[in-house]
This record gives sequence, structure tokens and C-alpha cells, in this order.
Amino acid sequence: MGGTSRGSTRSRASKSSTENSPIRKPNQMLRKDKTRDRSLIRIFSVNIKFLLGFGIIAFGISLFFINSLIKPMEKPQKPRVITPLPAPKLMDLPMFQGDHRESLYWGTYRPQVYFGVRARTPQSLVAGLMWLGVKNGRYFMRHVCQDSDELKQYGWTSHNGRDYGHQFLIEQKMTLTTHFLKSKDRGSGYGGDWAVRIGVQSDESMSDEEMLNTAHLFFYVADESGKGLTLGSGVSDIHGDSILASGSRSDIGNWQLHLFSEDVSGVHYSGFKTPHIHNLSDVVQANLAVQARKFGHLLLSDLSDDSPNILVFQISARIPLKADIVLLSGTSARDSRVEERASRLKGTSLTSLLSEKQNEFDNKFKKSFSLSDELGLDPVTVGKAALGNMLGGIGYFFGQSKISLPSTSTLNAGDNSVLYWPAELYTAVPSRPFFPRGFLWDEGFHQLLIWRWDIYISLDIIGHWLDLMNIDGWIPRELILGAEALSKVPEEFVLQHPTNGNPPTLFLTLRDLISKLKKEKFAATEARDISVFLDRAFVRLEAWFKWFNTTQAGKERGSYYWHGRDTSTTRELNPKTLSSGLDDYPRASHPNGDERHVDLRCWMHLAADSMHSIAELLKMDKDIQQEYSLTAKLLSDFEVLNQMHLDAANGAYCDYGNHTEKVQLTWKIVETDPKRELLRQVLEKPVLQLVPHLGYVSLFPFILRLIPPDSWILESQLEFISNRSILWTDFGLRSLSKTSSMYMKRNTEHDPPYWRGPIWIPLNYLIVSSLHHYSQESGPYRERAKTIYNELRSNLIRNIVGNYKRTGYLWEQYDQKKGKGKGARLFTGWTATVLLIMAEAYPEV
Repeated sequence: MGGTSRGSTRSRASKSSTENSPIRKPNQMLRKDKTRDRSLIRIFSVNIKFLLGFGIIAFGISLFFINSLIKPMEKPQKPRVITPLPAPKLMDLPMFQGDHRESLYWGTYRPQVYFGVRARTPQSLVAGLMWLGVKNGRYFMRHVCQDSDELKQYGWTSHNGRDYGHQFLIEQKMTLTTHFLKSKDRGSGYGGDWAVRIGVQSDESMSDEEMLNTAHLFFYVADESGKGLTLGSGVSDIHGDSILASGSRSDIGNWQLHLFSEDVSGVHYSGFKTPHIHNLSDVVQANLAVQARKFGHLLLSDLSDDSPNILVFQISARIPLKADIVLLSGTSARDSRVEERASRLKGTSLTSLLSEKQNEFDNKFKKSFSLSDELGLDPVTVGKAALGNMLGGIGYFFGQSKISLPSTSTLNAGDNSVLYWPAELYTAVPSRPFFPRGFLWDEGFHQLLIWRWDIYISLDIIGHWLDLMNIDGWIPRELILGAEALSKVPEEFVLQHPTNGNPPTLFLTLRDLISKLKKEKFAATEARDISVFLDRAFVRLEAWFKWFNTTQAGKERGSYYWHGRDTSTTRELNPKTLSSGLDDYPRASHPNGDERHVDLRCWMHLAADSMHSIAELLKMDKDIQQEYSLTAKLLSDFEVLNQMHLDAANGAYCDYGNHTEKVQLTWKIVETDPKRELLRQVLEKPVLQLVPHLGYVSLFPFILRLIPPDSWILESQLEFISNRSILWTDFGLRSLSKTSSMYMKRNTEHDPPYWRGPIWIPLNYLIVSSLHHYSQESGPYRERAKTIYNELRSNLIRNIVGNYKRTGYLWEQYDQKKGKGKGARLFTGWTATVLLIMAEAYPEV
């Protein structure tokens, strides 16, 4: 409005002055005419310039459009970070096609739910189980694994990773069991058929209260592609017709879902048309709530959306209850034998098949791990649960990771991220309720267990991870693929940073496989396939190694440091090193390029030595063998290692960097936002020095067996391990010495100590492994190593088994004071390596 008013005033003033001007004299008129002539000349001159400029612009625009028609506009170049490595995929190897792929097509590949089935394909047909639990006189829906449900115990007590599993789920007064079985029979479609037996038992002391004596189960089937499902006639007469649902897919052909139960008199249902399967429990609860308000009962509505892609079936009956649910594929084939196949997967026939599979599992477990009778029965039970949960927790995921762009990128204005290419991942997971997705450094520990059970499942998983490598040789450290996986991840952890690595623990497994190959521990076919796998994988492993060797290299030759630490933090007592996998383990107080991390140097030695071993095994070019041999020799050079990382005064290995011990967290009033905050305060200028924190990182040269068996430094390492004032406890080795200034210190107001004291099983496993190694080596410290080995192994087994008996779970970590499990429970990722400790099955590093 202001601009308009000023313009209007100016126009009025011009008009008014003309109307009130006096009559001009002739000479004035003459001068005015002459002025008008000169103005016309100037205007004409300006018009020529304008026309000339306009013509040039028009000509340029014309040329642009002509050029666009002749030569289509080039697309902007794809960022390197989301460009796949141009190398043959491991998943395209023949060993992962044909029978292998079909045999692993269906599985319990939804670890984030208490029971779920899906196929190893994007847009799969999926199925799952929900039920109503009772707590304090109220119903609560159970579906997604979460600690807030407060189940007394749950998890697979046995699972073979392929076609069989048995799981307990113990509520307050009710126990559910799920048995899963796959069958490939004549007439079935791709991947075969599967069945799940659901059993519900009650506590003998249960009262007569109706809520506690009736089970409400909800079994669902959903098509992720959105394709419509057909409701079966079994919903109205379950004893007349067993079919609950049917449909058709390009992968498995026509299919049918059947229910068989003598304990169920009727079924209720609801059908939904929605792409959001990950929040299905909310949808079902909303349906039940409407029914409860309208009619006063907890029964599904018996209504369906048009062409629903999700069908949910409510099975409510008195406890005890048993129901067999069967999915048959390829039902439209001429010789599909539907009734015969269905009959085989229900009732006494299913009972017999399940018993047979359980016996096979028990026998294979005994053969694979050969646990000593001296351990007793309890460790065997825990060992089976550790393995069963590891295999039962294997998941299949599909989607796109969210990747951070470099700060210099102009690709996405206003957004600092870009999506990785659409990818699939078949992987074990650390914890079903807390971390039901792939973690790169955890996976190396997982595979140390899995390859001993099923070498082809292990190679399949490793291959999936390596196929996720980009053109630079980087692999995301955490894979969050698909809506179900994303729903369990806080927003701040979704973005993956391509400058940051993660310990290359897959080399632990690969090095182990190479050692066993050389010792001829595999059957001929397995040995051939492992060699073929390594040959195809070499180009990817080489790119991975070179990514580490360039992006994580330090200033000194043969030095490395983990990138990604916050150099400007005002809230962290010690900036975290998430890329190391050890999160808040204390490093140099002031991160910069001068840092040298002893654990990463040791990981790089393992990687170089493994690459040399692979090249040697495959008889590759001598130059390639020599390149990795020289790198491995440099990184194992004891004198260089000691020069860079040894505190000679006490025989301890340390990080090096810009450091001061005089750092603390102090409550301060923030002026811009008047409230108290716990902020970092530096009381002394940092200097370049060895970082004086003893703990797991200090033991990495010991773990990777870089210390000669006759060195005095080995004696010092054994002292650190066995000293109660440093690392030793009666329950395992604590992660950080009691003498450290950071011992059990919070890192921020909201971050309690994580790797600053508690006992972690994977690192204890590696330390036990090296104690076992040095107890076999000739030298002055052999007997000392043996004594410590036996006692530490015994302490770990006793504490983990004892916790399992008391709580029903394996835990993320264990308290260093009382040995109590803490952190995430049902942590049957790397904590499951306790089975390898029991079996004395250690990696060759």
C-alpha cells in the first residue's frame, strides 16, 4: 500500500501543475519545440539499443531451444555416495540361486514382531500373530516386540534358520508357544508351504476370572503390494470349511490360508485396505474399541473394506487352546493335492513332523558345538536358546537408506540427505525389541556363530552386506530398510554418514573360514563354494579395505583414527566415537587429525592379513599378494606399534591425541534460553599425548595376537586383565578400568555410561580367545595365560547362564559390580557368542 500511495501522489502532482501553468510566450514555445526534437532523437536512439538487445536475447533463447531439441538435456550426475560399486553381485552367484534360494524363500524374517512370516522378496505376502495380554485388569495388544509389554520371557528355544523353529512367549499368567514348519511337497508352489502351531496354556494358579481364562488371538495375512485378498468361507463355518483366505501372486501362484482347531468354535474378522502394515496393531485396536463401545464386546467387526490387502482373523476360545494355521502355495495347479498337503500339516501329522525336526536340531547342535558334559544341562539349554534366537532373529528387509550429503553438495537445496539405491538385506539382528535391523560391526560376531551351524546361510548374509557397497568402498554402518524397520528408530539415528566407518568384523569370519579351508575342515562341495564366494567377493573386499586405508588414515604412516567425532561439542564430556562401535569409550578429549586409534590400527592389520590370505588361497597375482603382505607386516611390526601406542612405563597400549584429563560437566545457566544445562568445561589446555584410559581398546594388540609370546608386554597385559582394580570382576572383564577418570561417568546429562565400565560379551569373547591362544604358545607366560583363561571362561558362563535362569533372557551388557543383566534384553546378537565360549570355538586371527 505504501508504494501505491506514493505513485498516486506523484501522478496527481504532475497533472495539477500542467492545468495551472500560465500561457507561454512564442519564444518559449519555440524553445519547447526544439527540445521535443532532441528528445525524439534520444528516444529513437534508445529504441534502437533496446531492439538490438532484445534481438540478441531472443536469438540466444532460440539457440537454447534448438539445442535442446537436437541434444536432450543431460541429467545431473548421481552423487558418488549413492552409486553402487560396479562389480558383479555376490547374490548373483549360482550357489545362491535355484534350490538354495527357494529353500530360504519363506521364513520368520520379521524379527521386530513376536511372530511373523514373510518371503525373501520386496512386496511380500506376510503373516503374523497378535494377542490380548492382561495386566492390572486391562487388556493390552501384543504384536511388536517391546519391553513395555513386560513379558516374563520370550524367544526361540530352537530354530534351524531354514524350516523349523519353536518359541515360548510367557505372559503374566499365560504361556503361548509358536511352532513354525516349512514343507516342500509335490504340487506346492515356489518356496513350498508352511504351518504354524499356536498353543496357549494357563498358569495352574489362575483364578476363575473370565479375562484370564479366555485367549484372544489375532492372526493376519497381508499383501504388501496392495493386491486384494479373498475372504474364505471358513470364517462362517470353520468346521465345515477350513479356508480363511486366499489370493494369487506371481511368485507363489494361487494360495490358501487354512485354520484347523478343535478348540475354536468360530472366527471373527476384519479386512483393511492400507499400505501401512507396520502399524496394523493400532488399526486392529481401533476396530476393537469401536465394537466395544457399540456392542460391549471385544470382537472384530466382521466387516471389510473393498478389495482388502489385509485380513485379520480373531480366534477367541477358552484356555487351553491349540490351533494349526497352514498356508498352501500353488493351489491352482492341476496336481496341487491341496487336501493331502493340508492334512499333512495339521494335527497328529504336524506333531510328528515337529518332533522329528526338534530331534534333528538337537542332534545337529550336539555335533556342531560339542559342549563338554562337565558344563551340565543349564549351559546347554542357554546355548540352544542363544543359537535359536540368533537364527530365529534373522530378517529380510527392503528399502532405501537415508544418506548424509557432503556439506559442499548442492544436489538437494535445503536438504542434507539423499536416498541410497533400493536394496535388500538378509541379516541377523542384535535384539528383536530394541535393534531389529542390520548393524555392520555386530554382523561379524553373528557370523562367527552362524557359519558353524550353516555355512550357506552365513555366506548369503555376508554377500548381502558386501553387495551394499558403494563405488567408494563404503558400507552403511546401520541399515534401516522399510517402514517396519524405520518405525523402531529415533529420527536422529536414521541418517548415515559416508565419512564414517565401522569395525570391519566380517574379516573375523572370513579369516576363520580361510583357516578352516586350509585345514580341510569343510566337505569338498562346501570348500569349492567358499572359494568361489571369496573369488567373487575379492573386488568388494579390496574396495572396502582401500576405503578404510585412505579415509581413516592418520598423519603418520601406519596410523589410523575413527572419523566422525564432534570437534565442537559443548555438551559431551568426551566426544563419542560411534564409528568405532564403542560409542562413549573415552578417547582424546579434543578430536583432531593428530589422533591415532590403536583399535583401528589392529582392525586394519586383521583386514590386510585376511586379504593376503585370500589372495594366497586363490593363487592370485604375486603383486596383489605382496601388496597385502607388506601392509600386514607393517601393521604387525612390533617396534612401530610400540612407538606409536605403548606407554612403556606400565606396558599399556593407548590411543594418542590432543588430550587433557581436566574436563568436567558443569551446570550452567544458558543466557539465550534461561535454564540450567549440563555443559562441558575444559580446565586445562590439551596437549598431544598418549590417552591414559585402560580398557578394551588397550587390549586390541593382545586380542589380535600382535604381542610376541615371550615379550614382557604380554605379562603386563595379563596383569591388566587379572587385576581387580583394573578390569577383572567375578562376572567378566569390565570395559574400562576402575582407575580411569572416565570410569562410570555420564557423557551428557542424558547419556549414562555405556562402554565405561559394564561387561560386554563380544569383547570378552575375543579376549578369552586370545588367552586360549597364548595358553597354547610356548613362552614364559603360558601357564599364567591358561589360569586366567580357565577362570575368565568359567566366570562368563556362570554369570550369563545364571542371569538367563533368573530372567529368561540374554542381555546387552552385564553390571560389573553384581553381574546383573542390563541394557536391552533378548540381546541374542553378539551376546550369543557365549555359546562359542562354552564350545571353546575361537576365531583364527
